[in-house]
Amino acid sequence: MNAPWKPSGPAALRDSFNAFVCDDASFDLIRSICTEMGWPPEKIHKGGLRNAVQSLSVTASPNILFVDMSESGDPLNDINGLAEVCEPGTVVIAAGQVNDVRLYRDLIASGIQDYLLKPFSPDQLREAFAAAQAVFNAPKIADVSGERPHLTTAVIGTRGGVGASTVATSLAWLMSAKAGRLTGLLDLDVHFGTGALAMDLEPGRGLTDAIENPSRIDGLFIERAMVKASEKLSILSAEAPINQPMMTDGAAFFQLQEEFRSAFECSVIDLPRNMLIQHPHLINDANATVLVTELTLAAARDAIRILSWLKTNAPGSKVFVVANRVHSGALEISRNDFEQSIERKIDVMIPADIKLATQAAKLGKTLAEVAKGSKVGQGLESTMNLAMGAIDEVADDSVHTNKKGASLLSKITDLKSIILAKKQGN
Repeated sequence: MNAPWKPSGPAALRDSFNAFVCDDASFDLIRSICTEMGWPPEKIHKGGLRNAVQSLSVTASPNILFVDMSESGDPLNDINGLAEVCEPGTVVIAAGQVNDVRLYRDLIASGIQDYLLKPFSPDQLREAFAAAQAVFNAPKIADVSGERPHLTTAVIGTRGGVGASTVATSLAWLMSAKAGRLTGLLDLDVHFGTGALAMDLEPGRGLTDAIENPSRIDGLFIERAMVKASEKLSILSAEAPINQPMMTDGAAFFQLQEEFRSAFECSVIDLPRNMLIQHPHLINDANATVLVTELTLAAARDAIRILSWLKTNAPGSKVFVVANRVHSGALEISRNDFEQSIERKIDVMIPADIKLATQAAKLGKTLAEVAKGSKVGQGLESTMNLAMGAIDEVADDSVHTNKKGASLLSKITDLKSIILAKKQGN
């Protein structure tokens, strides 16, 4: 809730949990669940919402608050009264007997965490309390505006399956664990994102809620929606149903980026390449763009196209090309031929290591965390260092400039000719 802060410290220690209920059955059920959760049962009171307002006007708010609105004649007005006496950061769960979707939406919009319809079951209570605990333990938004400038890094794959999401999660982990920066990972593959999966986390509904209701996005929303991976790393991801298209004009994504800049020191955006076409503004404010590729003809073609697009649409972003999962044996295209085709150097080569990738998947950890000390880990750290330095560097436009007058078709044709000539020479 959003009331002004009350004095903190020993004079106003906050309880873990308080409940205000109207009937004996709810009282007894909440009491038993509180015992399971390790919360003191004496913090459950009779009286409902209005008693909660009176009590919290003279005492510190708890971390988690349960209020029964069954006896409230004007739930929305009474919830607003609760907000005036409830400290920021308190997670509120409400319950009532009115089964109305509009009321539910209005209550959620007012800042409560959940609304339970009475009578509720023990499992419903356990789930609601567990979700409230997760929200309260989520990283609190830090004021980083006066410290180091914010770094936004976009990670884009030239093709599906090149490992862009693996690189994105690894960069986010490295920025938080190695560089010690408060980092947020935004996985914009709404239906098939693997950011949370790579860290063995449940993605939650935060991203889909943001897309459906962009007007709700603010600092408090970010604080509640982010899933905490570590003390300095949080993720916003989704696994939206594949029969549910996300209809959006991109306003939600833009607003999320704005809030990320306020909430974190570093943002890593896992940006599917099709998003460049649909929402080109997403790349406008990226300080660094990591283009992840493989050494194949198709990847070379798309690398040329994306690099050209970035030059036009994101001239202020420092672009790095990372060749991922590079096998030591035969390659479809050699590094030299690939670099000739895209007319720039590959910045980092990350070798393929199936054993490390398998181990990371089994442990539910990022590849960078598992690959520490290996050549794979060194490649990922090099990528992180390049991205971290982008905010202080001025991009060398000549590196990213295509040959004047050279068409995409001519470049692909030239590349095919190089490969054919080498095969004939062998």
